[in-house]
Amino acid sequence: MTFEVGADAYQRFMGRYADELARELLAELRPHPPERALDVGAGTGALTAQLVEALGPDAVVAIDPSAAFVTALRASLPGVETRRGTAESLPYPDASFDLTLAQLVIHFMTDPVTGVAEMARVTRPGGTVAASTWDFAGERAPLSLFWRVARELDPSVHDESDEAGAREGDLERIFRAAGLPNVRAGELTVLLPYRDVDDWWQPYTLGVGPAGAYVAGLDDARRGELQRQCTAALGDGPGVVEATAWVAIAER
Repeated sequence: MTFEVGADAYQRFMGRYADELARELLAELRPHPPERALDVGAGTGALTAQLVEALGPDAVVAIDPSAAFVTALRASLPGVETRRGTAESLPYPDASFDLTLAQLVIHFMTDPVTGVAEMARVTRPGGTVAASTWDFAGERAPLSLFWRVARELDPSVHDESDEAGAREGDLERIFRAAGLPNVRAGELTVLLPYRDVDDWWQPYTLGVGPAGAYVAGLDDARRGELQRQCTAALGDGPGVVEATAWVAIAER
C-alpha cells in the first residue's frame, strides 16, 4: 500500500507514534559508527532521522514507495540517499548494509516474505534485520479504540487485525519463511499524550491509511456518529494513548 498523502498529514496521524517507537527500537539495536543502515518504507523519516543522529547522514539510506514521502525526506534530510521503491525489489547490491530496518511497514508490503528476504539479501553476513508492527489483533495499537468503535457500528469493517505481523508470532513466522531462522522477538510500548478529544480525533479526518480512508468514505451522518461514539469511549481529555508493537530482530 502506498500512502499518497502529504507528509504533514501522515505526521499528524501516525508519525507522532512512529517517532516514539523509533526511539525504543534503536535503544534495542544500539546502532553505532561505522555501521551503515537502510530504512525500508521510511515514510516521513521518523526512524531515518534517528538513524542519522546515531550514524551520520552518509551512513543512512532510505527508500519508500510514496513520491510525496520521498520528496519530504529529501527536503528534511538532504544528506541521506533517498529513493522511491518497494521492499520486494530493493535496488541495492547484496550485503550493502550492516542494519536493515522496516518500522510499521510489514503489514503494507504486497508480499511480506519476499520483502523481508530482500532486506536479508542486502544485509551483510553478521548484520541485523529488524521490523516492528502494531499489535492490532491484541487491540494494543494506537488505532485500536477507533477500530473497536467502528466495528460496533459496522461489523463488516476491516480493522487491520488480520494484516501481516498484526498478531503475536506473525513477525517471527515471516522472518523464518524469509530464511532468517534465528529470530529474537519481543514488544515495545510507547505513550503519547493528547490535549483533548479534538486533538485525538482530527488526524483520522486527514485520509491517511486504512482508518483515514474509512472515515473519508462515510457520509456525514455516519461520520458524525462514529466521532460521537469515539468521544464517549475516550472520555474527556487530556489523556495518553498507550500503544504496543511487536518487534522481530534477526542476525543475517
